[in-house]
Amino acid sequence: MSKTLVIVESPAKAKSISKFLGSRYTVKASMGHLRDLPKSQLGVDLENDFEPKYIAIRGRGDLIKELRAAAKGADKVFLASDPDREGEAIAWHLSHLLGLNKGDKNRIEFHEITKQAIQNAIKHSRQIDQDRVDAQQARRVFDRLVGYQLSPLLWRKIKKGLSAGRVQSVAVRLVDDREEEIRAFVSEEYWSLMASLQSAGGKFQAKLLKKSGKKISISSKAEMETILADLTGKEFQVSDVRTKEKKRLPAPPFTTSSLQQEAHRKLSFSPKRTMMLAQQLYEGLDLGKEGTVGLITYMRTDSVKIAEVAQEEAKQWILTNYGNDYYPPEPRQFTNKGRAQEAHEAIRPTLPLRTPDFLKGILSRDQLRLYRLIWERFMASQMSVALVDTLTVETLVEEYLFRANASKVRFPGFLAIYEEGKDEVETDEEEQNSLTLSVSPGEKLNLIKLQEKQHFTEPPPRYTEASLVRKMEEEGIGRPSTYAPTIETIQTRGYVVKDEKQLIITELGDIVITLLKEHFPDILNLEFTANLEEKLDLIEEGKAPWKAVIEEYYTPFSVALAEAEEKIGKVKIEDQVSEEICENCGRNMVIKMGRYGKFLACPGFPECRNTKPLFEEVGANCPTCTKPLVVRRSKKGRKFYGCLGYPDCDFVSWEMPAPDPCPECQHLMVIKSTKRQKKHVCTNPECRHTIVLEETN
Repeated sequence: MSKTLVIVESPAKAKSISKFLGSRYTVKASMGHLRDLPKSQLGVDLENDFEPKYIAIRGRGDLIKELRAAAKGADKVFLASDPDREGEAIAWHLSHLLGLNKGDKNRIEFHEITKQAIQNAIKHSRQIDQDRVDAQQARRVFDRLVGYQLSPLLWRKIKKGLSAGRVQSVAVRLVDDREEEIRAFVSEEYWSLMASLQSAGGKFQAKLLKKSGKKISISSKAEMETILADLTGKEFQVSDVRTKEKKRLPAPPFTTSSLQQEAHRKLSFSPKRTMMLAQQLYEGLDLGKEGTVGLITYMRTDSVKIAEVAQEEAKQWILTNYGNDYYPPEPRQFTNKGRAQEAHEAIRPTLPLRTPDFLKGILSRDQLRLYRLIWERFMASQMSVALVDTLTVETLVEEYLFRANASKVRFPGFLAIYEEGKDEVETDEEEQNSLTLSVSPGEKLNLIKLQEKQHFTEPPPRYTEASLVRKMEEEGIGRPSTYAPTIETIQTRGYVVKDEKQLIITELGDIVITLLKEHFPDILNLEFTANLEEKLDLIEEGKAPWKAVIEEYYTPFSVALAEAEEKIGKVKIEDQVSEEICENCGRNMVIKMGRYGKFLACPGFPECRNTKPLFEEVGANCPTCTKPLVVRRSKKGRKFYGCLGYPDCDFVSWEMPAPDPCPECQHLMVIKSTKRQKKHVCTNPECRHTIVLEETN
């Protein structure tokens, strides 16, 4: 009886696949890459057309021997690494290590771990795609050339331990550019005017928009007072009433980028956590009687394509649970943007009929939350449009025009299951009106009151991990597989810190980016980086030789590197000296920036390695022992507020303490902010006294 060896990347995937194959098959895991460029040297021959030097990864010798023995004892070997460039390269390296015939059809590819997908992949095995391998080699080699030559320059000129890279440095630049925008921003005053009006059919709110047919802009209190004087005693009359039906289309099923963004908005997951959970759902989880099953399709994709079989299963579920009205006339497909992989699919459930409720008690809480998000998004993408009735009422007061809007969902369609999240919720006073309002053109209205409000323009918001992923995708920086690790790296290196979900450039990050901008403008140029990504796509399509692409981009970089070595002097980062004395050696400790913010360190390093937390007081006292409350960080980096007297006092609060105690019961109050208001709320459950500080609508 012939024996077949199947090699996948992870033990979890091996366990899942074994279930679908018979006793003739042995499934083993390579644990990712087994061969790579050496860590101890450049590993690229600059004198020999950028020829890479690959070696077996340290510590993988026994595994390589095991796989070689298994391959020798098998009649057929299938390489089943992930269906992307990196997976293709892993298969290629395995082929070399195992001595497989280059012309054999030993590569199998699947986008979901289901019985049908695995069996179909084996039936349609193919040769290793050398173009896809070369695209990965080009990326790997160029990133090595940049990283291994730029990082040592930073060590010599700034400090040891720094790193620079093609994608990570551009990501830091984006954060730095946003910080510069914020610093340069000059806030401008503007005013708005709302009219509360009474018609025969009811009350409504209208906003001043135009004067004499032109959009009105009110920039001072004096201008507002002039307008209010003009309106005094004037008649408000309805000039136009418009009703309209709008159709809302569902969002496409998830790509890697949109999944990371939505999981951040709705579940507060970091991109790294989202990808870790998605990997678990993809590779397979034990469902009891069913055994180990892959629950979602491959999670590194920029495609929104959907398999017909999945569409048919979704159709069955929608018709059964919601009826004909909730299914569109034709199955809905979505169009990929740019160079998205047509062979890939969007992220969707492998079995749409497997509802999230079916998996309750089987998946962990966070696995289930992410699966539910993926399932609902996919199902909604296959449902009918939502129908929304809108009403617009325009009111004239001489040359001033006020407008009121209202809307109501007449038929929910896909909204019955899912609505896409938003990064910023904008409240519109006009939309608070009721659609049942009965108003007629020409009708005279009673003015209840005019409410003027002062506003100030705000700077652009700092990036969150989710909005940085979106920006990287928009600019063509990196690929679906690189978003999460890049954002993790720039924080680990201390170039960027996360504070209340916002990414903030550190002093170190600012120094590094300033130096790179001056001496390596190409590396930090968004267009340069995006163009390289496009060239990698061309290599994958067989339209460009990979070594020629490397030469095109490396030649100007090597010139800049030589010039920078001569021109850049030693950059000294002056540490801020604190009043805290090191109890080990008596020196004044200095303030340093770490991954989770600032901390105190002895300047005598490496002779004295003493470090301490640097506590930032929040201006409120502990309700338990009256010592100051300070900012602390959890092991995962989340900010909370605790007593300076810890561990003697263990009081903590996840919410920012207010400076003053509750006027009713003297308990601690905390600050709560929403888009609509900012308030202080008493933490005493028997009191809960609330002080509203400001309304924002």
